[in-house]
Amino acid sequence: MAVARLLIRLTFLLLVLGATTAIALLLLLMDRLTGRRHNRSPLARACFLACCRCLGIRITERGSPPEGPVLLLSNHISWTDIPVLGGLTEIRFLSKAEVADWPLVGWLARQAGTLFIRRGSGEAAQRREDITRTLQAGQSVLVFPEGTTSSGLTVLPFFPRLIGAATAAEVPVIPVSIAYLREGEPCHVAPFIGDDEFHHHLLRLLSARAPEVRVTWHPPMTAAAGASARELSDRVREIILEGLRQSHHTPGVSGCPAATSSSVASRADMISRSK
Repeated sequence: MAVARLLIRLTFLLLVLGATTAIALLLLLMDRLTGRRHNRSPLARACFLACCRCLGIRITERGSPPEGPVLLLSNHISWTDIPVLGGLTEIRFLSKAEVADWPLVGWLARQAGTLFIRRGSGEAAQRREDITRTLQAGQSVLVFPEGTTSSGLTVLPFFPRLIGAATAAEVPVIPVSIAYLREGEPCHVAPFIGDDEFHHHLLRLLSARAPEVRVTWHPPMTAAAGASARELSDRVREIILEGLRQSHHTPGVSGCPAATSSSVASRADMISRSK
């Protein structure tokens, strides 16, 4: 059954990627012929949804996706977070620079307007300005402030510097909680962590039974007068963590375990160096 599932899903995924590539090339040609860049967001959203269906992902939502330019902050579990969230609303993403080098996927991400940041490179200030300009242009941006993926059982400490883009652009911040479950339990196939390689993870995901992804859109927030980026970041993290706990509050799941002290200490040290 797993082999049949893999072959069927992989076939449809390749067809979707082929169609997406053809559309992206057509848009690129239209850009050059007309001398202006055409909006990719509606097509990107349709392609993201198609990819989710090929992967067998079932999505349920609480709350409603935002309207108008907002800065969305979400916990980060897997590369699949991008097609899941991108399929629900028109947004641009801030992604790690390594994704830009992935065959085909990286090129498609660039065509969709993804912003890239290289971890530990000191690019945060420049990316914050890029995000601010994007928000001011009327486009929403989603950032994964943990800076890396987690097992999906907790929310790691946030890097707070990029959240200042919302204040500079005078737009609200919307926390987003995302959780992966399989038969009511946290899914252990979906997380893309450690030294895992993309193609290995993709094959495991295509072979496994369909996971349920629960997305919670929390109410918009604005920074209180005099509040620092760190204070707003901490408030957002607590909201996302509570949303994750509620998503896991099903029979057989008692809640969301806390991060280990060693992981928190390591992340806190990284954050202190990034300030």
